[in-house]
Amino acid sequence: MTRNPPIFPDATRRGILIAGGAALTATMLPPFPALADATTKQGDFIMSYVTTSDGTEIFYKDWGPREAQAIVFHHGWPLSSDDWDSQMMFFLDKGFRVIAHDRRGHGRSTQTFTGNEMDTYAADVAALTDQLDLKGAIHVGHSTGGGEVARYVARAKPGRVAKAVLIGAVPPLMVKTEANPGGLPIEVFDGFRAAFLANRAQFFKDVPSGPFYGYNRPGATPSQGVIENWWRQGMMGGAKAHYDCIKAFSETDFTEDLKAISVPVLVMHGDDDQIVPYADSAPLSAKLLKNGVLKTYPGFDHGMCTTHPDVINADLLAFFQS
Repeated sequence: MTRNPPIFPDATRRGILIAGGAALTATMLPPFPALADATTKQGDFIMSYVTTSDGTEIFYKDWGPREAQAIVFHHGWPLSSDDWDSQMMFFLDKGFRVIAHDRRGHGRSTQTFTGNEMDTYAADVAALTDQLDLKGAIHVGHSTGGGEVARYVARAKPGRVAKAVLIGAVPPLMVKTEANPGGLPIEVFDGFRAAFLANRAQFFKDVPSGPFYGYNRPGATPSQGVIENWWRQGMMGGAKAHYDCIKAFSETDFTEDLKAISVPVLVMHGDDDQIVPYADSAPLSAKLLKNGVLKTYPGFDHGMCTTHPDVINADLLAFFQS
């Protein structure tokens, strides 16, 4: 299979990754596909690529002791593993092994034309966890990443997953249907697509400047750095994959996935979430889960892992240690 050429020549890219690592240290469900791996390592910090069966390269970070319990972070649309910086550094300091990947079509992973839907996203996660042979891992997903977690955990091999967390997550179903009358009308997501096609770069400025972090609320103090970091991550990804992912996060029904999950799941959601409205998401997900706990954050926004990391990290730690 022909491998897509990297942005940088291979040696240059690997040199950049090594330098970055050095700087940091100084229900029958279908099977998942096979994979290969290529790794760049510097001490206990690993940045690597898993190659899936369709030739897609999935970038991931793997930091911390190999023997420690692993936390796997799943990012939202249209971001990357970099969105978890606050959590990865916090839990690395607490002695955990922390892992985060760039979803296909996002960040440093292949800018895919196909496979930009939840079944393949979950299969890519399975490829990663198989390669790393993770056992008893905790999977944490934000927004679209929460849907990815639900789909993956529902299908994971026995023993792979110990706990899961859904933060501002899209399950059970975002779009309004006869079975989901509280969902958002399809016209909302058509509007996303129209704005995206008209000017993706501007759209990726408008979203973090307003509803994503609640910066459009009275009294809010926007952080230009946070806004630009959101934009940076978004523009790293592929337009086709991002466009397809709007359908994936808005129209995928995770009801059966949630029902199939038996491990403990913490559902965390801000009640002022303007991206994934609270009432039609978190409470419904918690009810569908066999072993789910709902924690609601009054006044918190969709990007609360970034705007309120001290609160979120402390609550995550308590759940992990419970």
